[in-house]
Amino acid sequence: MPRIETSDLASHRDWRRAQLIEAASSIALESGGAAITVAAVATRAGLSRTSVYEYFGSSAELTADLVIEELHGFALILKDAVKECTEPFSCIQAWIEAALTYISDGRHLLAKALNATSTPANRAMAIGQAHRALLAPLKNSLVQAGVVDIDQALAFIQSITDAATKRIEAGRDAQVEITTTTTFCINGLRALVS
Repeated sequence: MPRIETSDLASHRDWRRAQLIEAASSIALESGGAAITVAAVATRAGLSRTSVYEYFGSSAELTADLVIEELHGFALILKDAVKECTEPFSCIQAWIEAALTYISDGRHLLAKALNATSTPANRAMAIGQAHRALLAPLKNSLVQAGVVDIDQALAFIQSITDAATKRIEAGRDAQVEITTTTTFCINGLRALVS
């Protein structure tokens, strides 16, 4: 029986799972999402492949859980960015700035590396919920601001932030991109208020 590294079995399982997720994350950042295999993760974590299967049924499940964890972390950053806001447009601005800062800091590289991987059907719902959690603070602020067509506003914000992401990744000055994108979005959203 393997030695337990924590105070109890449940803590040990959580610790081991986090260790495997971290190993998979490192592999994805170095070689892309397709390089995440049970064998590669086991080797990186210093475990046998059968040990990995105790936590994940396949490399696709491990990758999906890695995506979910990354999205949860990003959602916490966005939620934290708007927690002190009281005025809707200030909250929207804080959300956009936090999202683009996440991009400019390079923290999105893991999500980008995992973007092309296939998702098992049994994890699709959790990934969808994690994506929706990213937008929850933004949706609430759009409603409070009086924006009539929330889906339209979200599509506009997504398109504009995607364009800013590409420009940041191409080497443009991140702070300039964040400032101009935020200003452009806020002015555009004000036109959508009833």
